[in-house]
Amino acid sequence: MAHHAREAEVIDTGSLKRRWITYIIGIYILTMGISLAIRAGIGISPQSSLTRTMTLVYPRLSQGTYNFMLELFMLFLTYLAARKDFKLKNFASLIPAFVLATCLDLNLMLTRSIGFQDYLPKFFLLVFADALLAFGLFLMIRANLVLMPIDMFVNTLFKRTGLRWGDIKTSFDCTLLIISAVIGFALLGGPRFIREGTFMNAILVGQYIKLYFFLFQKIKTTIASYHRRSLEQQSYSRQRF
Repeated sequence: MAHHAREAEVIDTGSLKRRWITYIIGIYILTMGISLAIRAGIGISPQSSLTRTMTLVYPRLSQGTYNFMLELFMLFLTYLAARKDFKLKNFASLIPAFVLATCLDLNLMLTRSIGFQDYLPKFFLLVFADALLAFGLFLMIRANLVLMPIDMFVNTLFKRTGLRWGDIKTSFDCTLLIISAVIGFALLGGPRFIREGTFMNAILVGQYIKLYFFLFQKIKTTIASYHRRSLEQQSYSRQRF
């Protein structure tokens, strides 16, 4: 799951059980962030805008269901792009995708009473939602387990084309945004859920993740320094007595 050297520095290589717990907690926090961003009502991420738009087109299916359908489609595209490199174990990515879809529907239900009329509370709710979303992503990166089908597809294109991972991800997000807007114009009289919050999400999530990486390294360095001083004091005490 780590794509850069700085990400590799926070990877947990310990107990598999602990990493799975971290991963699932990350998914839950991520979906809570998505849910609160939706409740803010001033724009959501490209992926969420597409699946949310589909709930207006055909409301009998939940957003979590649409999200899982999108992940399933991306796994199929990964197969087309990878071909011989596609492994049977790649289907395991549908497990966290299903967990994410379930958590998303649960959190949308839990947050359905949240709603603000004034713009300022909506703005601060979105800022908080993006912080949660980014922290969920950070925990999933730290756990370093199964890639979601969407990330797996981007990774496959990265390996096939040699283009920068970030450029491919940005192009992918823009494609989802365009599809969401086209569906909105064609079936709903205009794009939905694409507002200033969509662009805030694109900026804030990345900055929050950078902050979490920085804080993690800071805490890690502080703890290591504390242990080192503790060992030095113990060694000094033994030498005296």
